[in-house]
Amino acid sequence: MSFPSRDDLIDFIYDEARMLDEGRFSEWMELWMPDGIYWMPLDYKQTDPDCITSLLYEDQFMLRLRVERLNGARTFSQKPKSRCHHVIQRPFVDVMEDAANRYVTNTNMHYVETRLDEQFLLAITATHELCVVDGKIRIANKRVDLLNSDAAFGNIQLLP
Repeated sequence: MSFPSRDDLIDFIYDEARMLDEGRFSEWMELWMPDGIYWMPLDYKQTDPDCITSLLYEDQFMLRLRVERLNGARTFSQKPKSRCHHVIQRPFVDVMEDAANRYVTNTNMHYVETRLDEQFLLAITATHELCVVDGKIRIANKRVDLLNSDAAFGNIQLLP
């Protein structure tokens, strides 16, 4: 793949959601660039992840720790394991800059997470900054905005 088509980018977003829903977290980690950041702002329309507290701001080291915990046999807080389900709208492709190897998608979705008798629903917008490396689409950065980010939350165990 030299330059991805709009459909290639959209399919990538669907494939990522399916990996997360199926608990294929190690495979999901392979989608990331080594310097990629996963960001979930605390404030509505937050622009600064460094000087303002975020719900989540994880580099690859922290994401790998999260995945190891989720995959771990001795993670007793995950017995039984949490499960999730993404119901996504067709992603918008907002930026297609082939010369700069920069692609940005915006996806509205409902995210459901469940464990034992508890289940919760989040309405979110995910913004993916993507690039192509060795013919494969990769996540350079991912931002997940919660519609009600200013609400009190329990623990979000998985990855919206």
